[in-house]
Amino acid sequence: MAQGGPEYVGSQTCQSCHDGAYDAWSGSHHAQAWMEPSETTVSGDFNDAVFEHQGRKTRFFVKDGRYFIETTDVSDGPKVLEVTGVGGIAPLQQYLIETEPGRQQSLDIAWDQEEKRWYHLYPDQKLPSNDAFHWSGPYKNWNARCAECHATGFEKNYQPRERRYQSTQAEIGVGCEACHGPAEAHLKWAQAPQSYASSPFPGTNEAGLLVSFSENAAETEIQQCTGCHSRREPFQDGNPMPGSPYHDNYRLSLLRDGLYHADGQILDEVYVYGSFLQSRMYDKGVRCSDCHEPHSASLKAAGNAICTQCHSEAGNSRFSSLETKSYDDPSHHFHETGSESAQCKSCHMIERTYMGIDGRRDHSFRVPRPDLSVSLGTPNACSDCHADKTASWAAAVLEEKFPQSPHRRPHFAEVFSAARKAPDGFEDDLLEIALHAEFPGIVRASAIDLLRARATPGVLAKLEPLIANENTIVREAAVSLQSQRPADERFAAVADALNDPVQSVRIAAARQIIGAPPIGVDESTQRSAQTANREWQAALIAKLDFPETHTVIGGTALALRNPQAAVRAFQEATNLDAQLIDGWVMQIRIHMALRDFAAAQFTLQKALVANPTDPVLLDFKRQFTQQ
Repeated sequence: MAQGGPEYVGSQTCQSCHDGAYDAWSGSHHAQAWMEPSETTVSGDFNDAVFEHQGRKTRFFVKDGRYFIETTDVSDGPKVLEVTGVGGIAPLQQYLIETEPGRQQSLDIAWDQEEKRWYHLYPDQKLPSNDAFHWSGPYKNWNARCAECHATGFEKNYQPRERRYQSTQAEIGVGCEACHGPAEAHLKWAQAPQSYASSPFPGTNEAGLLVSFSENAAETEIQQCTGCHSRREPFQDGNPMPGSPYHDNYRLSLLRDGLYHADGQILDEVYVYGSFLQSRMYDKGVRCSDCHEPHSASLKAAGNAICTQCHSEAGNSRFSSLETKSYDDPSHHFHETGSESAQCKSCHMIERTYMGIDGRRDHSFRVPRPDLSVSLGTPNACSDCHADKTASWAAAVLEEKFPQSPHRRPHFAEVFSAARKAPDGFEDDLLEIALHAEFPGIVRASAIDLLRARATPGVLAKLEPLIANENTIVREAAVSLQSQRPADERFAAVADALNDPVQSVRIAAARQIIGAPPIGVDESTQRSAQTANREWQAALIAKLDFPETHTVIGGTALALRNPQAAVRAFQEATNLDAQLIDGWVMQIRIHMALRDFAAAQFTLQKALVANPTDPVLLDFKRQFTQQ
């Protein structure tokens, strides 16, 4: 809550005036994103059910109306732990445990709502309890990794010295005010609209709300949804104030290897926004609520009807460039009418399964490209169904059915795939993509990102104008590329970006000037640099419970020639994640550079206790033995 802002009043307060919307919301996945454990919210079998995984037993039971989990999958087990929260409703439900005061962890054993069974989210894993990816570790911490998208008005409140949380929220679950903003002023307006002069709170509209949804503001709606429905790095301590721009609060993940396939299809759990930005639908102004009812979060129509509200012979007056023809017809999809294969989503929204059973649809709405599967190994929708056929067969069928299709032209995937594999070359092709205004911003930014290792002076000169590009994601990527300039050139290169209207770009600029002397920069720009640096520092402070944050701090300290601060930062990184090998290595190398060989050996011993078989650490051990 920003100081002086309106207070949250709770979703229940909204019901008296908005009963239809409230009823739709109350049964939604949003409302049930986080619940207190009770007979009505807990779906799992807690009737002394026992689940065994990799030799570890977990028992679920109820005592005196409270829910408990007894498990050997802990240090010094078995232990009995009380369920303190319920996460989600379908297709699975997870259970939260308070492992120490204020620290909520999500158990890796979840309840399958369809099969009515317990199952493990990572069936092939058997992690020791001190592993950072164990269910009790920092990467499975609810406060840090989950709660902000499962609550309303959430504030993490991590205490770094004690490594404890004092988290608060206005409401568990994604309530009305998570999207519309705290409603204190709106409530006063609703009680006396005729006499209500104006809200005392800056940024509120004539009805006292911080968010103004309208037919002419698709981007406002999209950015409100994608705060949670995206793979991103947060800048804030919890929920940003509803209505604040996405890129002032998050850094969006680009189309990187491991997250997306080379053609931009979903690979890891990247949610929706990064895919949707690639689509022609986004480019033409389609918004989330065109397909999803905003309060129930359900689809607005069943089956192909959700698509034919635009893709039909009648078309849609909002999208005049859309070709009007019969899409839901065998002449287009070449499958039996009404079959699963004839569903638009089967071809244009591939489904991938995460968390064991949770199917998610790719929202890039792409045309299947089995020809790319042949040449690059990327997936395609045809092969999803026709698993007994080759991608070459599917490509030949589409060639026959659509002989003049414009969708078989060269694709950025061909460049991305090659550039990901080879450290050198492809500069010209990547430059062409980065500079091509017709490509989606996230594709152009990803091309810039791939140029990082190829950033010759010529490449930097050609991309420098993109620091002023109209697309935020492109600007941020162009600014980040300046890290490849010599230190004495970086400050001047990003000077204008330090005053960018969007915080993600300013923070990107602040990262580039660490250790860069302000050569040829006036006092005004230096003041802007100080402001941007404070924003970056605040973003780092908000994530001090992330091991990866301390590696960034350590690297920054090294750039500022402060090895003692760097050691402290890398130490905290490995305190939080003892398997973070790079953190251990950096400590050892800094100690050695300072000629403190005793500290280097002691650090190595600690690292090997946590990682006794790691080859990098064992190589250090051999080096010390030979000295």
